[in-house]
Amino acid sequence: MAMPTVGTQVRRTLRGLNWVLLVACVLVTALGVVAIESADLHARGASTEYRKQILYGFIGIAAMLACWRIDYRLWRRFAPALYGANVLLLAFILVRGHSALGAQRWISIGPLGTFQPSEPAKLVLAIALAYVLCLGDYERLRDIWKPLVTVGVPALLILKQPDLGTTLVLLAILSAQLFFGLPKLRYFGVFVLGVIATAAFTVGTKFVLKPFQKARLLVFLNPKADPEGAGYNLNQSKIAVGNGEWLGRGLHHGTQTQLNFVPEHSRDFIFTVIGEELGFVGAMALIALYGAILYGGLQAMLAAHDRFGFLLATGIVAMLTFHIVVNIGMTVGIMPITGIPLPFMSYGGSAILTDYAAVGVLLNIYSQKDREFLGNA
Repeated sequence: MAMPTVGTQVRRTLRGLNWVLLVACVLVTALGVVAIESADLHARGASTEYRKQILYGFIGIAAMLACWRIDYRLWRRFAPALYGANVLLLAFILVRGHSALGAQRWISIGPLGTFQPSEPAKLVLAIALAYVLCLGDYERLRDIWKPLVTVGVPALLILKQPDLGTTLVLLAILSAQLFFGLPKLRYFGVFVLGVIATAAFTVGTKFVLKPFQKARLLVFLNPKADPEGAGYNLNQSKIAVGNGEWLGRGLHHGTQTQLNFVPEHSRDFIFTVIGEELGFVGAMALIALYGAILYGGLQAMLAAHDRFGFLLATGIVAMLTFHIVVNIGMTVGIMPITGIPLPFMSYGGSAILTDYAAVGVLLNIYSQKDREFLGNA
């Protein structure tokens, strides 16, 4: 039997690539660069952010392509080492990390800015949970402690920073992987009841959340109660999105955006820039791109050949879904303000690098649907 030529192998490789997923991510990043440039046009000291975001985007795409070429089954082999290294890094942050805006979450990396270890912790946790859930059959309810502890350690370290938003992302990843990973639905029901009880304790007492965190969570119920304080961001965000109407005010012409009424509008509230300057049509186009990304993630889940690949893809899709739904939801007032970035779009190298690496893993899982990608029968 004749060996396939190099050209044939390349064509097979490219044919197995999920182009819709890849292109949608790149388009969202490009739109993010445009939005960041407009958001920072009149912001003192921030006019170079969009140039840095272009660099972060290229680095992220390189990471995606690298992860695409790595057999996803190797992540299972290195899961314990990755998890241990990430926990040590999160612990180091609490002792020697860079502080800003009342939080201690970053490591300074010179001219590139700062690195936030809690961002890659999401992908590492998805890998670690898939690994843990593949270690046994979980026929006994008491075995659920293994994934709970796996999440609990990094979650507590991240909550201590404090970073409630990322902690909730870890919970979303855990919930999705337990739903598909536990053999009995009633076990998942017990987990949900535990989450509800924990949430009630967290919000209803003063022992876990700081006052500003609790205010940000609850303000969406009544933003008029504190319009100059906890409700300010939400009110300004809703005004900005409403100003855009159908077709938007045009790039560089959004009043809320250009006059900096919306805080963090190149980061957590970047959707308001799209809503005000590109309008309902632009916002729906962005949401359609995110729909394509999540659809590509679902394709990877269904293409997985083993339990580990399926659970890993599930965790990544849950991570992206939670970010998209909560971030867009909080800008229009239907979700609490938790301070998490919009994937592939918000300014920041750590987040965009993690997002692209995660998509690279999805691309590898999908590419192996016919086993031609790695030359397997």
